[in-house]
Amino acid sequence: MANRQENKPDANPPLVYEIRIKGHLDRQWAAWFAGMTITWADNGETVLTGPVVDQAALYGLLRKVRDLGLPLIAATQLSPGQADASE
Repeated sequence: MANRQENKPDANPPLVYEIRIKGHLDRQWAAWFAGMTITWADNGETVLTGPVVDQAALYGLLRKVRDLGLPLIAATQLSPGQADASE
């Protein structure tokens, strides 16, 4: 009997988050935030955007921002339409 689970779309796809921090993050830290798109805004902020699989992963990202000593401005869950527009 074939496994029908293989044809089902992922019931819980990762949520997409946008994390804004004050200051421009150096390129050397890009690997530390693997899977996230890093954008440097003209207003001096860094925007990290990408999929986050669960709350533990989100807290891990926020811990990394804290460890860099950069002030967190916002962490926002994007709706599917917003996530597509930001890419």
